[in-house]
Amino acid sequence: MTVVAERVVTAARGWLGTPYVHQASARGAGADCLGLLRGIWREVIGPEPVAVPAYTMDWSEAGGREDLWEAARLWLVPKAPDEAAVGDVLLFRMREGAVAKHLGVQSATGAEPRFIHAYTGHGVIDSPLSEPWARRLVARFEFPQEKG
Repeated sequence: MTVVAERVVTAARGWLGTPYVHQASARGAGADCLGLLRGIWREVIGPEPVAVPAYTMDWSEAGGREDLWEAARLWLVPKAPDEAAVGDVLLFRMREGAVAKHLGVQSATGAEPRFIHAYTGHGVIDSPLSEPWARRLVARFEFPQEKG
């Protein structure tokens, strides 16, 4: 595991128990899945590279735009979906045919893979990367190795 990946997972674990709050990014106070990744970025990399505009719960759905995927490609390092490593950023589609708009951080690989994510009704949790979740996985990224 790289130093950055180790720092990503350590930071993600620090957010466990944070309540789910749409558009929030404050460890211990509230976060959604994007807010969790934004907070980890601030802890590991530094200031966020761009301001995130306000967004609704159903953003991107009407136009079918892959806004989150495009942003991830811009600021993170794309990887092959089958090259799992601890610290990877995971991007999911919540429904078949829907835009990809749920994020998490791989916290364990191997026989019992897991990921940390902010999930509606649960807050920031460490979940099994079970078959239903694995089927929804559409992209995998890693944090850049240097401040960017």
